[in-house]
Amino acid sequence: MSNRAVVRAEGAILDEILSATYDSWHEGLSRTAYARYYAAQKATAWGRVHLDRLALVENDAVLASLKVYRFDATLDARPVRVAGLGAVFTQPAHRRRGAARELIDRVLERAAGDGADVALLFSEIGAEYYARLGFTAIETHEVALRVNEPARRGAPMTMVRGGDDRDLDDLVAMGKTRAAPYRFSLDRGRDLIQHAIVRRRLLAGLSPIGAREVRFYIAEEGASAAAYVLVRVRGAEWTLEECGDRDPTGARVGALLQVLLAREPAERRPEIMAWLPPGFLPPQLTVIDRQPSKDVMMCRPLSPNGAPATALGEADVMYWKSDMF
Repeated sequence: MSNRAVVRAEGAILDEILSATYDSWHEGLSRTAYARYYAAQKATAWGRVHLDRLALVENDAVLASLKVYRFDATLDARPVRVAGLGAVFTQPAHRRRGAARELIDRVLERAAGDGADVALLFSEIGAEYYARLGFTAIETHEVALRVNEPARRGAPMTMVRGGDDRDLDDLVAMGKTRAAPYRFSLDRGRDLIQHAIVRRRLLAGLSPIGAREVRFYIAEEGASAAAYVLVRVRGAEWTLEECGDRDPTGARVGALLQVLLAREPAERRPEIMAWLPPGFLPPQLTVIDRQPSKDVMMCRPLSPNGAPATALGEADVMYWKSDMF
């Protein structure tokens, strides 16, 4: 009889996992900062309720571990609960013995028993391994963008300020409107949006000085947010993590990016990478390249309610980079 158990990763178990995974996912942080980064994510209002790290242990040995994220979402116009799996890792001494697969199976069985309808993950190793576990890939692409600037460089007439918590309700409303046409999207409430922003700021703040920067800006109208951008800056590359706009065309988002560029007129124009919702392209932006995403989005139904009416394609899904796990 197996004496393996799935336990919450805390204390010495968590420290062992962080030490083993550090080389794979440190993102330029020191070992100490890497541990602080996870602890701080777990401490947000959303993280306390929706994020856990679990481990498969046998006697005193950690065999494998993963993170579980619990989301509310919409699939084919009905509410569903999502179990997101991330950071799947087998301790080096226990590889090629099925530990990760056993952990995934047991975690998803437990999630389904707790009411989850869909399992979701992003694979860094291609689709083949997770396809064998019943997951189906959803095609996604990353685009490289150029901001079209006026012939006379300068900021457009847009009232811009830094974003903060007072704007979250406006961001929620923009997101609901933008997500409505898509078959699958997360229900992004205040706490989830705040968690996504805080996570990016934490990574920048814990990184070596000058390694990263996060820019969260609002286009304001009537003292409320009419549009926003969350941009991660690393060297000459910008990543548009998410954005929103009351204007269906996204024109204010484009104007916000023009304002950010106009603040540094002498600087070389950055390459801007993004996942954009299918059919959404602000008029000031031009797509200059489009490549399949390195992280493959994959899903698996856990209940009849989580089975899509037909297979999900790229045009059916709205998902922001800031919500990747």
